[in-house]
Amino acid sequence: MGDVRGFLKIKRTLAGFRPVSERIKDYLEVALLPSDEHSHKQASRCMDCGTPFCQIGCPLGNYIPEWNDFIFRKQWQKAYELLSNTNNLPEITGRLCPAPCEYACVLGINDEPVTIRENELSIIEYAFKNGYVMPKPLLRRNGKKVAIIGSGPAGLSCADQINKLGYKAVVFEKDDKPGGLLRYGVPDFKLEKCILNRRLDILKKEGIEFICGQEVGKDIKLKKLIKEFDALCLAGGSRVARDLDIEGRNLKGIYFALDYLKQANRQVAGEKIPQDELIDVKDKNVVVLGAGDTGSDCIGVANRKGARKIIQIELLPKPPETRQPNCPWPKYPLLFKTSSSHEEGVERYWQVLTKKFIGETGKVKKLLCIKVEFTRDNQGCFKIKEIPKTEFEIDADLVILALGFIKPQTESFVEELGLELDQCRNIKTNKNFMTSHKKIFACGDMRTGQSLIVKAISEGRLCADHINRYLKDNPI
Repeated sequence: MGDVRGFLKIKRTLAGFRPVSERIKDYLEVALLPSDEHSHKQASRCMDCGTPFCQIGCPLGNYIPEWNDFIFRKQWQKAYELLSNTNNLPEITGRLCPAPCEYACVLGINDEPVTIRENELSIIEYAFKNGYVMPKPLLRRNGKKVAIIGSGPAGLSCADQINKLGYKAVVFEKDDKPGGLLRYGVPDFKLEKCILNRRLDILKKEGIEFICGQEVGKDIKLKKLIKEFDALCLAGGSRVARDLDIEGRNLKGIYFALDYLKQANRQVAGEKIPQDELIDVKDKNVVVLGAGDTGSDCIGVANRKGARKIIQIELLPKPPETRQPNCPWPKYPLLFKTSSSHEEGVERYWQVLTKKFIGETGKVKKLLCIKVEFTRDNQGCFKIKEIPKTEFEIDADLVILALGFIKPQTESFVEELGLELDQCRNIKTNKNFMTSHKKIFACGDMRTGQSLIVKAISEGRLCADHINRYLKDNPI
């Protein structure tokens, strides 16, 4: 490494966020881009470890110590070349990844870890700014075609790899624009859609075809695609939301988080939403059920749309702020986090169970809640126990269910071709990502259930490799 004692001289420092008073008025990215000099200093903290656990912690196996060294030496093009060898969407992971690599950083054992995610973002943004990222269309093709169903991170990375291998890649997306949950599930203040469009433009110029507004399994049958293509990849996201089956669930004013975020993103893009479909939080008391990233995103949107008051409820206990003995380094820990959206205004409740929704004239007005505690049974499993005499009510003009997702939408695939599902109702595959139909593969959330963006990219890359192996063994 360029400075073997850099971690002793420089402390971990992040570029930070725009002021709350400023960012709350728009949907521009809240995170500030680090300067080149800032990243140069932070990269010097990388320790040249004998075993780079950061690389092991990254699902993509990014060459983290090597490109940190290139940043320190200001050899940005070499850093970009290394980064692009393992990551198809570094401008996305550099903004949205929870950075398991940082929790596996050796420096993090007794100090603050290297700013790996931010350094990754610096590399790719420097590369775009200086013209390193250019379309590289292939001059020759091998004559085979692969259909990719779904244009989220798994589908895009699979299509990118398939295209680079010489196949004709055609991506089918049921929404009107490609990007999947990157476009319609992530708010612009975390990922401006010009960033996504920038990458999509490159993929299109390199020869990938996108067919949008067509849902495979309904508008287009799988059997038709099987005849037209040499292989298929199912790469849809896990979009079936977890519901809350309690009294009052049928009241108006209760929405799934993805429906709320999707509509908000369409509005930011300039689309007009019919008045009778509008989810309006202005001057309302909003309750968000669920304390994950999706719930946090809903809070950020609600603040920007003028909610009077926002309360976030979580059933589970408040996570610890530091590592616990049962989750030692380099494991990824469950820790208490305050997101940029939380900083903008919200009340957070932990260990609270929602018992029923209370309404007036068919609309939700209150939540009846009770505090709970968690105990272990004889087998060591957690059990939820209501605490007597702790019931209370929360005013709510609008409720958003951000309780996670239970499975991908697979019904049409099962009905048409009888594709097998695993015990979690995801598409079942063998170790080569092949489904119960020999020409059809699956990756990402479709195969594993809801997971991280970085994991989806890794799945797409691996799936493309297995498709390539299959087609090489099965010539036309």
